[in-house]
Amino acid sequence: MDWIDRLERKGRRLAIPNLMFIISGGMLLVYIFSLMFPQLQSLLSLNRAMLFQGQVWRLVTFLFIPPASSPLWILFNLYFYCLLGRALETQWGVFRFNLFYFTGALGAVAAALLSGYGSNSYLNLSLFLAFAAFYPDYKLMVFFFLPIKVKYLAAVDVLFFVVSLVLGSWADRAAILMSVINVILFFGGSGLKHLKTQMGYWKTRRNFRKYMK
Repeated sequence: MDWIDRLERKGRRLAIPNLMFIISGGMLLVYIFSLMFPQLQSLLSLNRAMLFQGQVWRLVTFLFIPPASSPLWILFNLYFYCLLGRALETQWGVFRFNLFYFTGALGAVAAALLSGYGSNSYLNLSLFLAFAAFYPDYKLMVFFFLPIKVKYLAAVDVLFFVVSLVLGSWADRAAILMSVINVILFFGGSGLKHLKTQMGYWKTRRNFRKYMK
């Protein structure tokens, strides 16, 4: 897309390589310190009222709040974020992945300003949708032993978005809409063509299998 190309020419040197390793490392530190200081995450979360009181660090620190989970699943989630980030950097390049992530972060902030609260949850889920568009047949070991292709897990991800959009709070709805807009923004033009090509490939392969039967 032309506008991204122009931005990349001007800002390539500002891009942060291995961004999700940095974000995941920050999440791990926050998780560890939260065990000693239970109120830490509430001091870092994205809260409109607190922002208006001058606690501007929340505009950044909410990105480092880890998903609520057990220690084992925290490590798995952080590893998975790193996997997604590395794959998308390989596909897009460092600058474009940075742009995707930080545009999504700005969307999360905008959602929080509209609804009162925000989080990084739907931003991180949008990374998975982007990953699935590029690597639909990549297999993940669910529960460490069950191999499932990413495209099927992405369908579950989309279903979760839809259910949360209908049944969730206004904060959830605003965050979902912003994250979906970000995905659409980056998968317009060339990205959308790639996604259509993948879908055509899946359909052709399915029809070929039916014919062979």
